Amino acid sequence: MTTTLFGIRNCDTVKKARAWLDSHAVAYVFHDFKTDGVDPDRLRDWCDAFGWETVLNRSGTTFRKLPDADRRDLDPRKALTLMLAQPSMIRRPVLESGTRRLIGFKPDQYADLFSAVGPSPIG
Repeated sequence: MTTTLFGIRNCDTVKKARAWLDSHAVAYVFHDFKTDGVDPDRLRDWCDAFGWETVLNRSGTTFRKLPDADRRDLDPRKALTLMLAQPSMIRRPVLESGTRRLIGFKPDQYADLFSAVGPSPIG
């Protein structure tokens, strides 16, 4: 099973998630939105699974710097368009492991996910 962590390399929360994965010897692939982009279908899937309100990072600098007109009257289509244009607006990190997905980083959720998928790779 492939585990992929999606995010932005210099994001503090992504750094914490990567440190957790590394310290628990979880093999993963890192997908950087800034250099690798974001697949529109995958982003739609995340929005369908979690709701666009969860996936859109309204507290980030990129969103807050938008003109008022872009921040008003948000709906799923407008939010998706904004996130595709500026992937920094996607809440980070997004973790995919098999069919399971998490948005954001909470150590207990990561521990639950990886204990549920089998024994810990740590001896």
